[in-house]
Amino acid sequence: MTAPAIRTTVVGSYPVPDWLRAYPTRQGLVDAMMVVIKTQELAGIDVLADGELGRFDVNHPETNGMIDYFIAKMAGVDTRLTRGDLERFHSEEASGYRARPAGVVRGPVNEGTLRLADDFALARPLTARPLKFTLTGPHMLAKVVMDDHYRSRPALALALADVLARQVREIAADVVQIDEANISGHPEDADWAADAINRVLDAVRPGVERGVHICFGNYGGQSVQRGLWASLVPFMNRLNADHLVLEFARRGYGELDVLRDVRPAIRLGIGVIDIKDNVVESADAVAARIEKAASVLGPGRVAYVHPDCGFWMLPRSVADQKMRALVQGRDRFLGFET
Repeated sequence: MTAPAIRTTVVGSYPVPDWLRAYPTRQGLVDAMMVVIKTQELAGIDVLADGELGRFDVNHPETNGMIDYFIAKMAGVDTRLTRGDLERFHSEEASGYRARPAGVVRGPVNEGTLRLADDFALARPLTARPLKFTLTGPHMLAKVVMDDHYRSRPALALALADVLARQVREIAADVVQIDEANISGHPEDADWAADAINRVLDAVRPGVERGVHICFGNYGGQSVQRGLWASLVPFMNRLNADHLVLEFARRGYGELDVLRDVRPAIRLGIGVIDIKDNVVESADAVAARIEKAASVLGPGRVAYVHPDCGFWMLPRSVADQKMRALVQGRDRFLGFET
């Protein structure tokens, strides 16, 4: 079956089913992944994700495992914070971003008990459709911990990248996507952030598509970072990525034109579903957003359409309807029957 000119995908996360929260067994997790994947199939999504349900921790529900799942499993990072650690964090760090660090790096960072290939192995048998695997990038992870060992964010990011690179070598997904929601507010980090992210991208298996998701964060329906896409174009152009997954639906499309300066070899994914709003977009609205992006960026530049970010903060019923609207809007734009 030939893939459509513009493919639909999700960014990664899905609302955690209530019954999995109450009874988080391994079999319950597999069953929940099957529900999430089948829901995407029924909606018509082209490239699926497992919902990142295995990363959810009832003790840290506010972060959906995007940080803690990775940090807590790595050797060299201590998640047991002393009062002194917290006092130092609040006096030394820009604590407006986080109330507390995800951990303290007290020694060389290593894989520890992190086994991302095992996570993918749970999801792969549940569908024959193209499946992506997502992971939080080294720049973002380096920005949420205190560093008592490397004493350098760039050095720490490279060490984290080495850990993640060893992990992704074992993952035979159709797409491996690195998530970065901190660089959007810190373009001054672009050089060392790109070096670290590329170390992970370069470790992805041959034939596996490499994506980088860049957004401005989502916490309780609010953006976390402030910035402009124009300041991130040099960063994007340094990435060894096949495509980008970019937030636009919430911000509007006034900044689209700056993406003309992104290297043509990097295909563009454009957010056309707002995940910070419970209102479900109409197929016509989605089609109009795609039309806007295609008209500004030119033929063949838009490779993917997707939500701005993950769905995990939305009610399941809303997320499911938004996925159907995404597919219907893409089909309407391409002239398919809906």
